[in-house]
Amino acid sequence: MSKIKLATVWMDGCSGCHMSFLDIDERLLELAPHIDLVYSPLVDYKEFPHGVDVTLVEGAVSNEEDLEKIKRVRQRTKILVSLGDCAVTGNVPSMRNSFGTKAVLERAYLDPSLTNPQIPNVVIPPLLPFARPLHTAVKIDVFVPGCPPSADTIYYLLSELLAGRKPDLNSMTRFGA
Repeated sequence: MSKIKLATVWMDGCSGCHMSFLDIDERLLELAPHIDLVYSPLVDYKEFPHGVDVTLVEGAVSNEEDLEKIKRVRQRTKILVSLGDCAVTGNVPSMRNSFGTKAVLERAYLDPSLTNPQIPNVVIPPLLPFARPLHTAVKIDVFVPGCPPSADTIYYLLSELLAGRKPDLNSMTRFGA
């Protein structure tokens, strides 16, 4: 196995896929000599780098910042992995789609029980009309379903990519290897 530049990205989702990644546990030590983690919410890098070999992206594209980020990630990544059901199908973030962004923002920020109800216009990026899976915004090379995918599935994915093979996830199930 040769060393690869690996990145992980968290979009609109719950971080469960990153938790499954960490659930690889001691097998991370086996992978570590072969991976240079160049960007992740697990580390403190601020700018997504150029020349990334593999990027695992969890979460849906739900706002303008997500859309800009996934396009930048795609441009700078050789193999882009849609990791988990939110990234693959839109899953939970897309549940807002039938209500419209105005209703969602009003429900979240204008509830009468809040101390100072107001819709923020500075801190949060504007919502897109629909939360959507990654493949509707950019080309995806590998799809890994699951909510979240099991640690065994993520380990298999990384092991295959490190060996220079495209993983055949047909043998993996949503609930384990």
